[in-house]
Amino acid sequence: MQAGGAPGFAAAQQSPARRVEAAPPPATTDPLQAAEPEPRFTWPLSPVPQVTRPFQRPETDYGPGHRGVDLAAAPGQQVLAAGPGVVVFSGQVAGQGVISIDHDGGLRTTYEPVTPTVPTGTQVFAGQPIGTVNPGHLGCPVEACLHWGVRRGDEYLNPLALIRTEAVIRLKPWEPP
Repeated sequence: MQAGGAPGFAAAQQSPARRVEAAPPPATTDPLQAAEPEPRFTWPLSPVPQVTRPFQRPETDYGPGHRGVDLAAAPGQQVLAAGPGVVVFSGQVAGQGVISIDHDGGLRTTYEPVTPTVPTGTQVFAGQPIGTVNPGHLGCPVEACLHWGVRRGDEYLNPLALIRTEAVIRLKPWEPP
């Protein structure tokens, strides 16, 4: 027995450390398992709405921009939770109905102008009705719009990035000058 009370203890202390890496997961031929995971978030209106005003990231914290997207809706149309989470606000802000939901990963989605149908503290799932759309969203070019926003901490994000929009992007060949 060597110093340290265990066979090979001194030798283990003197040998260089080796990095052990886990083996990669086995390849699968099942197309359902090989496919991309389903998106975590869904549209907050059904059917899939038209975007009437896109997200425009402000250049500074207090600069001009559009911190969400406006979605064409009908007055009274159901608003759906875009993902699973907990309602952290359900009420009025500056005379408009607003719902805010906290999601895993530090995300918070907001929906306005709405008449909330869920109270603060309610745990919701994706697609669950949480309120109805009210007309009167400033700048809405149709009868009613739902403003849908998302942020992580203090950073506003494009809500459309949370869902798969099935857009096909084709790049043209680039010829250097």
